Amino acid sequence: MTRIVCRQLAPAIADLGANVRMTTDAIRESVAAGAELVVLPELATSGYMFETPEEAQSVAITPGHPVFAGWSAAIRNAGADGRSGVVVGGFTELGDDDLVYNSAAVVDGTGVLAVYRKIHLWDKEKNFFTPGSVVPPVVDTPLGKLGIAICFDLEFPEMPRSLALRGAELIVVPTNWPRGNRPEGERYMEVTAAMAAAYSNHIGIACCDRAGTERGQDWNEASCVINEHGWVVANVDEAGIVSADLDLTLSRDKSLTDLVNMFGDRRPELYGALTDPR
Repeated sequence: MTRIVCRQLAPAIADLGANVRMTTDAIRESVAAGAELVVLPELATSGYMFETPEEAQSVAITPGHPVFAGWSAAIRNAGADGRSGVVVGGFTELGDDDLVYNSAAVVDGTGVLAVYRKIHLWDKEKNFFTPGSVVPPVVDTPLGKLGIAICFDLEFPEMPRSLALRGAELIVVPTNWPRGNRPEGERYMEVTAAMAAAYSNHIGIACCDRAGTERGQDWNEASCVINEHGWVVANVDEAGIVSADLDLTLSRDKSLTDLVNMFGDRRPELYGALTDPR
């Protein structure tokens, strides 16, 4: 079993120093309490509601920034009893091309394992970020194979499917879900989409939303962990923490019954329209 902890934090807009301290403390606390995988929100180091491209640029950092060495050290120091740890968290990335990306870093006690640049930008994100153009990674970690997506990515069914087809055992999703309307008694649509993706790919999904009000924007605050059957097994508590134990190896078997297999029953020769850019 893998102990997964999502930390539903409230980053301060354009305050890199405060957000570095907050995220590093959250990692240290979570690993010390037994977390093996710690998930942070989308853009956890920078906040989300930028007003100008220049403001986003002012807090854009590279994967070589000391914040990630700090995250790595927090894993090592808090896990002194021998536990390994992995962190997946969002940040505003400054690329070698001087463009700004909405990215997520995968970090363990040795450093940065991978960086993913969000492919599907939501709404006004397009005013500040360049969309990624590289297939999202499936990262081989001591915990298992982690597929990475960010927020709106998850609402394109091709994304979780492609990650699962490439061997991901858990899809990890830093998010900033803007507060939406929902009928009484229903889950937020973003959670429903994540549940459907988990079920149709027979894979666990961990979503870490954010908290707080930022420049008038509220958030769903709907962090959750979903098992390979598509059921939410843990929701966020009053402290902004989601904690769940999942057996990631269960995502390897795509069988629902002796005669039903979510991958074996696919008919990709008939799905050509899915990848037709028209």
